[in-house]
Amino acid sequence: MSQPHIVVIGSGWAGFYLAEFLSTTAYAVTIVSPRRTSAYTPLLASAACGLFNFYLAEEPVRSKTRKCRFIKANVLDVDFGAKKVHCAPAFEDDDVVSNEKFDLDYDYLILAPGCIPNTFNTPGVAENALFMKNVSDAMAVRKLLFDLLEKASLPNCPVERKKELLHVAIVGGGPTGVEITAELDDLAHKELQDLYPEVAQYLRISIYDVAPHILGAYDQKLHEYANAALLKRNIGVETNSRIEKVDRDALYIKGKGRVPYGMLMWVTGNKAVPLVAKLDVRKTEKGLVRILTDTHLRVFKSRNSDEIFDDVFALGDAADIDGDSLPTTAEVAVQKAKYLVQFFNSRNSSSLSLAAPGSAGLPFTYMEKQLVSYIGSRDGIIAGRGDREGWTGRSAWLAWRSGSVMWTRSWRNRVVIVLTWVVNWVFGKEIAKM
Repeated sequence: MSQPHIVVIGSGWAGFYLAEFLSTTAYAVTIVSPRRTSAYTPLLASAACGLFNFYLAEEPVRSKTRKCRFIKANVLDVDFGAKKVHCAPAFEDDDVVSNEKFDLDYDYLILAPGCIPNTFNTPGVAENALFMKNVSDAMAVRKLLFDLLEKASLPNCPVERKKELLHVAIVGGGPTGVEITAELDDLAHKELQDLYPEVAQYLRISIYDVAPHILGAYDQKLHEYANAALLKRNIGVETNSRIEKVDRDALYIKGKGRVPYGMLMWVTGNKAVPLVAKLDVRKTEKGLVRILTDTHLRVFKSRNSDEIFDDVFALGDAADIDGDSLPTTAEVAVQKAKYLVQFFNSRNSSSLSLAAPGSAGLPFTYMEKQLVSYIGSRDGIIAGRGDREGWTGRSAWLAWRSGSVMWTRSWRNRVVIVLTWVVNWVFGKEIAKM
């Protein structure tokens, strides 16, 4: 008897975990994704600022120890009735191959396509801003930063132009925006002072957010502490800022006018991928459009029906549980992926029934972990939980740093990252040749 075929759409936190741990003895597993690697997103800011090499911030989907099949393609739509996935090869530089569409049959489908950055349709953002979703983005940040430093170092560059070139504008005051700010500020006050002594003093970082304060997921005491710490280090914190448009040299803020920048980073949140809009399933009606599932992560068939697909599951940023909404974080995605792995691997493939009463097992339960953010200069904040209050300082930074390295999925990478930190601490970062 042939193995049941599981098709997983996406190679992010959820998709990659499924690729790693679904039993390839019991099932034929196929991963479909436009990206052949999976990024450790909490490590991207550190990699961009030279704490370790870029290859440590991602993992290839293909591996000699991973027996699943990988197809580099975009999923265009799904025919749930025929149990077919409509795909197109994902090669932007080859129009011929990209138009050679194909279908995949499945026995079980797991939807984890992730999200894309939300520009809120702000004119000029897509063309001029940098994002922070994968290693390619982190590499672009580092390259542009050093290009700007070299331009500012030219002997014919006036002081006013140096200030414009070295203004880093970060739109988004959530954990990602604050952490990339913190890493850049650390770099500016250490290595860049030695490498670019003539111009490092002109590097300025500003955070812009439409909300009344940054780090809104934390309580008032913690986000006020973070705000004060950033201001103390001369980092601009511009809340209640509505970006009206962006061009290649400046952003335009309502009530403030034109603000020149050298580098613009856009880390404001998520937007549904086109596939989610096409799928004929029940979805959220407010905010981020997400596929709705029951507590067993099975997808609801339509908006006005309580029927579910017994053979279609959804998780990651693109999915949410009906009546029990959870945030779009790596922790949620991984916990849901672990739940599905246990669900599939604990059942004999020949006896797994699509509609047997009670076949779904226990419902998914999210185990909340404390939220931790780095705010720079070896300082951090940790959200409280239950009766325990949150805390700040070096112990919070150490918790963030140790927690971030544990996101990597291989002990080899963890050891190399820690060794790199030790070498950096003793000898300093060799950022100039990275």
